[in-house]
Parts: sequence; structure tokens; C-alpha cells
Amino acid sequence: MELPAALAGLDTHPWATVNHAYGPAEDLPELLRAFAEGGEDAEEALDELYGSIVHQGTVYAASVDAAPYLARIAASGRQTVDALRLLGCLAESEDEHDVEPGAVRAAVTAQLSLLIPLLADEDAAVRQAAGWTVGHTRDTGTALPAVRARLAAETEPAVRAELLTAYGRLDRAGAVAEARALLGPDTPAPLRLAAVFAALDAEEPWLAAHRDAVLGLLPARETARSGYADEHREPLRTIVGILLGRGTDADRESALALLDAALRDERPEVRAEALWAADRACTLSRSAPQRLIPAIAPLAADWAAAQLLGKLGPAAAEAAPVLAELAAQPDDEAADQALAALVLVAPQAAAPLLARALGRRPRAMQCAAGSHAPADAPFPFDPELFAAVRARLAAKALERPEGCKDCGCSTTEDHNDTAGLVHLLRRWGPQAVEALPELCAVLPRFQYAATAITAVAADIGPEQRQQAATALRADAGKLFVAQALHGLTGETGPLFAAAEAALATGVRGAVEGARAVANLGPAAARLTPALRTALGRTIDRDTTPEVDTDLALALALWRITGEADEVVPVLASVFDRSEGRHRFHRTAARAAREIAALGPTGRPLTARLEALLDDPAQAPSAVLGLLAVADPAGLDRTRLAEAALHSAETRADLKGACDALRALGAAALTPEQHGRLAALATADRRLVVSGSDHAMIREDEQLRAALASVFDRVG
Repeated sequence: MELPAALAGLDTHPWATVNHAYGPAEDLPELLRAFAEGGEDAEEALDELYGSIVHQGTVYAASVDAAPYLARIAASGRQTVDALRLLGCLAESEDEHDVEPGAVRAAVTAQLSLLIPLLADEDAAVRQAAGWTVGHTRDTGTALPAVRARLAAETEPAVRAELLTAYGRLDRAGAVAEARALLGPDTPAPLRLAAVFAALDAEEPWLAAHRDAVLGLLPARETARSGYADEHREPLRTIVGILLGRGTDADRESALALLDAALRDERPEVRAEALWAADRACTLSRSAPQRLIPAIAPLAADWAAAQLLGKLGPAAAEAAPVLAELAAQPDDEAADQALAALVLVAPQAAAPLLARALGRRPRAMQCAAGSHAPADAPFPFDPELFAAVRARLAAKALERPEGCKDCGCSTTEDHNDTAGLVHLLRRWGPQAVEALPELCAVLPRFQYAATAITAVAADIGPEQRQQAATALRADAGKLFVAQALHGLTGETGPLFAAAEAALATGVRGAVEGARAVANLGPAAARLTPALRTALGRTIDRDTTPEVDTDLALALALWRITGEADEVVPVLASVFDRSEGRHRFHRTAARAAREIAALGPTGRPLTARLEALLDDPAQAPSAVLGLLAVADPAGLDRTRLAEAALHSAETRADLKGACDALRALGAAALTPEQHGRLAALATADRRLVVSGSDHAMIREDEQLRAALASVFDRVG
């Protein structure tokens, strides 16, 4: 097919009547022509086509109309591989926007008469791309026999692998029967890998032949790069994930035994691939760490191994001697990584090593005091480390560089270093009281030190208290410094002044100001005019910050004035504005939890709280709110328990579900619900599988303990 024939009708097609990701598709003729002609603008046109007709995997009505042109472009011999791959992405998508379900895949399937001949093209890259695209049509009438016939004739291993994968999409049983004979060492690597995945996709039992095939393929990443299937790009990691996902003891042991063997391989590139897969296994399975740590610990000099051991925390205690030896080495980069892991695995052993090289171990310091530090387990107080922290903080107080307007630190690195020192002292609390002079000295440059001053000064004499108060008063115009001064001395004047100023600065300041004074109750009555003024502000457009602000202001007014007639309508509006609007869901959930402070006064909000029970992300907060404000005689506690359990099972709000189940108590659960709770508490499958990469495993262990405590109460 010549290119003019491929583009026939392009300009007269009614593109304005169909939409893509950015609205009416009037730009598609220009993009399709620029792509097909293959000039200097072709690559940019292809990028824009992906962005508009398969935007982040979503397809549209315009995708249907574009499919015939892309197929004809492919058949013309111009940009064939790229056109086929774009067509395959259209057929693959199940995320359809404003289009009949299956319409886009059907549009690609309708072009099979043009696509199937490309399965026999003289160019292997074209044959491979055609196999990938034809397989995604899921058509068993025309595509299946064509793929099966081409697989029998094809000789190029990478193309045969793609055809076998396509065969599996069209007929799993047929593909797996074909694959059984392709697991041996004589089968080319790409085809052998495709055969393994064909067995997994068909949910075949995992056999020794599959294990041997995978081990014989390692390292498998290079092999995987020859194919198109995204799920095959990280073969070992994906295989382990599939086996663990099956949820049986046998499959779990197969996955972990496969990893154990790979971790003990003599080749560094195989161990690197295995460590990446082991990280995935430990994130998915609660029993994986215990099974794999003996193989991971000897690899602690490897960055990926040290990082994984740190994620596992105290469960990896047997690796502590290896990490300690590495952390004591003179190589700052490697020693810092090992010490960072040791901080999380065996903090008592890490403390003296951190003290001796405090300024040269930024990762370890971050793990001890920063974002990676467990909130429930402060780094242990160590006299040698305490002395080193004081000395380093004192040196920073003497520096006078030009700094950022917020804290005075000269660079991000300097800011982070100072923050780590301050956070460590704050978490040590009164044990670190001797560092009060250093904290006061650094306060003008780093005003967040105010939080540490109040933490360490919980029980001090008059002279030290006066020293701390003097330092805080000098910067009490900052709200958090004024809060610290109030916490130390009880002085309200600076706090009220700073809060009133914050309330007048916009939504962020209003939230901070309201929260700063809410717990003072009637003592903060002088701020009610400022709170009401902020609540009565003009809102041009409802946004999450605006709704959050109304919530914070209303709750502060309630705690200060106790006037329900003023506050309840505002809280009702928070729920009403959030209803059906996903971006406000967190605000509604927070409101549901926080209105517990109203007690029975909040009873008019009962119906709005009950409406949240069907949303797993909001249900736990709604349960807690209902238990506080609703008429106890009208509560269906079994329904509340079901909502909380469902939230936990769907991972929507795991911590909130634990809080809600604790609050409900044993009597609320039916025997069936009791069994489901036991499964959550004891199953091998981790519940926390998203969030901070450094915290997921630790958070899951904490969650399991919380669920177990709930289970013990109802057991």
C-alpha cells in the first residue's frame, strides 16, 4: 500500500466530533501525516500521538478513529514498527474514557487483514511487533490461527518468543501445551523465558523444570529486553511476585527457594538481579525475610543488600556483625551505606560508630534522626554520640553564612545536617538537656530548634528555663516558636499574637493558627473574632485547602466557644462539599474523625457520617466519628465492624481500620468477621504494599502487631 492510499480521507474525516485526552481531535491529521512521512518531526509527532490517543494507558473515541490510519501506515511500509506498537498499546488498554467498552480493541481487530501479513515480513523487528499487536486483539477467529501458524514457521528466537506470548493471550491452554517442550537448556533464552511465563499465565503448577529454566537464564534482564511484554522486563522479580501472589505454601517456598539459589550465585550480575527480586519478595511476604536473610547478609557490602537489610530492621539482626565491620571501614561512601543499614538493624551497635564519624555519615544520620527513622522507636541515647552531636551543633552556631530566609542555613545539605542533629536531640528529650545551650545558640539560624528546646527542657531548673525562654522570646513572632514558648512557660501573649497574624495570611496560615490555639479552649477566647473573620473569607473556588481551612477553623471555634449552633453547620458543609468529589475524600475522613470532639453535640451530623461507611477510605474515620456523636441505641455495630474490616482488607485505611476495630470492641464482631480479622493478623501476605519504600515493611509489621492486639481482644 502506497502512503497516499494509507492517508486517504485523513483531512476530510470528522475529527472535531471525537475527543482524545486533550479535547477535540482536530490535530490528529497533522500528527498522523507528520509521523507517516518520517521526516524530522516524526518522533515528536509519535510522542504526541501517544500522549493524546493512549494517554498514560487511557484510550478515547479518537483512538477508535485513528486505528485504521495507523494500520494502513504500518501496511505501507512506513514507520511500520512504531505504528504497530502504537496499535498494540491501543488494543492492550482496558482504561477507556467516554467510549463503548471494547470499542478501541475492536477497532484494532478490524484491521487484522492488514496486520496479519506483517507476521511474515522479511524484517524480524516488524514480525515481532506484529506478533505483539495481533496478540493484544484477543481475537480467536482470525488472529489465533495466524499466530499459531506463524509460530510453527518462525525461526528467529526473539520473534518466536513474542509469538508464544501472543499465543498465550489468545489461547492459554494451547500456549502452555506448546511451552512445555521449550523449557530445556537447548531452547534459546528468549523463547525459554516466554515458555516460563506461559506456564505462569496459565496458572500451571510450578515444577523443577520451571525452576531450572529460570536459574539457567540468569541473569535474565538482557534476555527480557528483547521482548515487548512489560511484565517480562524484570523477569526474576516478576516471577517471584506471581508465585507469592498465588498464596499457597508450596508456591511461596518455590519463590523463596528460587531467590535463595540466585542470591548464592557466584556471578555479581545474578546476585544483583536476585537482590532486586528479594526486595520485592520481602515487601510482599511476611515470611520472606526470615527465609532470605541468611543469603542476603553475606552480601551486605553491596548497596542494594545493605539497603534491603535496613528496610528489614531488627529482623535482620544476624547481619549486624557484617554491617558493623563494613561501617568501620575508611571508605566513606560504602561505610555510610553500611552504617545507615546498621542504624535500623541494630541501633545500639551503630551509635558509637556514628559518633566517631558524625559529619561523614549523612545517610546514617538521616536514618537515625530523619525521614527513615522509625517514629515508634527513637534512636537510643548514647553518651559518646550525644557529645559528638553537641560539638557539631556548637560549631554550626558559630558559622555565619548567608542563609535561606526561613532558617538561615546556607545550603540544603547544611539545613539537612542541622535538622538531623536537632531532631535527634528532640527525640532524646530530657536525656539531652545538657544540649540546651547549643540549641539556644543555633535557634537564630535554625528556628525549628524551638521544638527540641521544649522537648529537652521538660524538667529543668529556673536558671535553665530562663535561658531557654529568653532564646525563644527573641523569635516568638514565628508561630511554632511561640508555641514552644507557651509549652515551656505558659505565656499566651506571643502565641496569640503569632496565631492572629497567621489567621490573616491565607488558608495555610489560617489552618496553622487555628490548630495552634484550639487546644487552649476558652483561654483563647480573644481570638474568636479573628477565627470568625477567617471563616467568613471570600472563597472564589472550592479547593481542598479551602475546605481543610473551614474544618480547622470550625473545630477551633468549637473547642474555644462550645457554640454548636455556629460550628455544626460549617462541619455539615465540609461533608456536603466533599460528597462525590474524590479530591476532598481525605478532608471528609479527617472531619469524620475529628468531630468526635463534639460528642453528642454533633448528633445532627450522623447521617453524613453514615454516608461515608460505603467508602473504604473514609469508613474507619466515619466509624470513630459515629461512636462519639451518634445515638448509641441507633448504631448497628456489626455494620460498623464490617465497614472497618472491609477498609483493612482493601488496604484503603489500614491504621484507621485498626483504631476503629479497637474502639468497637469484641462484641461488635460476628464469628465470620472474627475469622476475617484473624486472617488479616496472621496471613503471610503483607497488607502495606504502597507508600514510602523505606517504611513499608516496618509499617506492615506495626500493623500486624496492631491487628493482633485487636484479635487478642476479641479472641
